[in-house]
Amino acid sequence: MNAANDAIMPIYRAIREEGFSSHVLQQIDDYTNDILNGRTNFPQFNLQEHAGLCSADSVLIGAYTVACYARTSLATSGNASACKGNPTNWEIDARQEELVYQWAVAKKLWIPNSEQILIDTFGPKIAQGAEAKVYYKSGDGAVIKERTSIYSTLGKAFESIVLHNALFPETQMKVVGFTRDSDGLFRTILTQPYVECARLATKSEIDKMVAAKGFCDNGDGRGVNYIGERLYLEDMHPANVFIDKISEKPTCIDCIVKFR
Repeated sequence: MNAANDAIMPIYRAIREEGFSSHVLQQIDDYTNDILNGRTNFPQFNLQEHAGLCSADSVLIGAYTVACYARTSLATSGNASACKGNPTNWEIDARQEELVYQWAVAKKLWIPNSEQILIDTFGPKIAQGAEAKVYYKSGDGAVIKERTSIYSTLGKAFESIVLHNALFPETQMKVVGFTRDSDGLFRTILTQPYVECARLATKSEIDKMVAAKGFCDNGDGRGVNYIGERLYLEDMHPANVFIDKISEKPTCIDCIVKFR
């Protein structure tokens, strides 16, 4: 995850020198707007993935910019001092959480005690798994999720949202804020279209859906993990792929997606 291009390096320098001053916040906002308006991009994303980044909206782009800076600055300081070598994923994750928290507070995107606020605002909690708590009020067109990272770093978790949106635009995720709730885990708060489930998809239906997107079973014997030319798809089991009652097509609501 290296966004070190000409457009972003001045932002990195400004964060290092000023923290999240109003000037730096404006620089990040300007960079975000340039991405949304097609004037610049993160170099690791292709055009389809760039669309996924944009659909996740400005909060995700800003947070991902900060996460990229956190990793780059940590790697630079680590290599420069005592020949430590590359930082570990644990060190990267901790640094990314720390800086994204600071940025989110400065942007008023940090929501403490979020669970009760989400229940009061969006409806009761209807599901909870290893990765997400889901809130939904009957009749709404979207669910609200508190999504924790099951990835090696927070930056990789942000990437997964981008890649999900690129592959599955019908259930695109839009980031609206961040929290650390009673379980102590850093969580990304996002919205996602509500899918009315007619039934769970079958293995053959999932195979056919992902084959059309360039993926095949990775052959590990689990039957829920797939490999493509550029990406991995994991955890594609029926509980994560519904047959949409309206479209009658398999619809992925959640999975693990990452770069090869």
